[in-house]
Parts: sequence; structure tokens; C-alpha cells
Amino acid sequence: MGKKKNIWITPHKDGWAVKREGSDRSSKVTTTKKEAEKFGRDLGKKDGVEVITQRKDGTIQSKDSYGNDPNPPKDTEH
Repeated sequence: MGKKKNIWITPHKDGWAVKREGSDRSSKVTTTKKEAEKFGRDLGKKDGVEVITQRKDGTIQSKDSYGNDPNPPKDTEH
């Protein structure tokens, strides 16, 4: 089995999508961003990968690492 891919929470025509990096298909599509963030965080924690959340315009809002990060963040966002 290969290395797990990061998870992206992105705008979708039906709400918000949770996708693995490099994947064409969404793991899940939700109507609210809050639902997508919870699902994405749970996946990120389970797989030990980074979760990247975008704003509605597609820019990056936040990045949260749940893996073995060699450079732990100094921020206290979460």
C-alpha cells in the first residue's frame, strides 16, 4: 500500500467536497462546509495526513497536519 494522500476540503457545485489529493472523485459531498470539515478532519486523523481547507473562492483558508510532522506549527489555530 502506498503513502496516504492529503485531504482537501473544496467548494463543489452541490456544497462542499472532501477529496484526496490527486483524486478525480470526491470521498464525500456535503451541503455545509462544517460537515465537510468534520468528515475531512476525521479522515485526516485516521490516516495521519494533512487536511487543507479552501474558501469559497478556492484560496487556501487553513492547513492542519495530523501526521508525523517534522516541522510542527507554531500557531495555535486549533
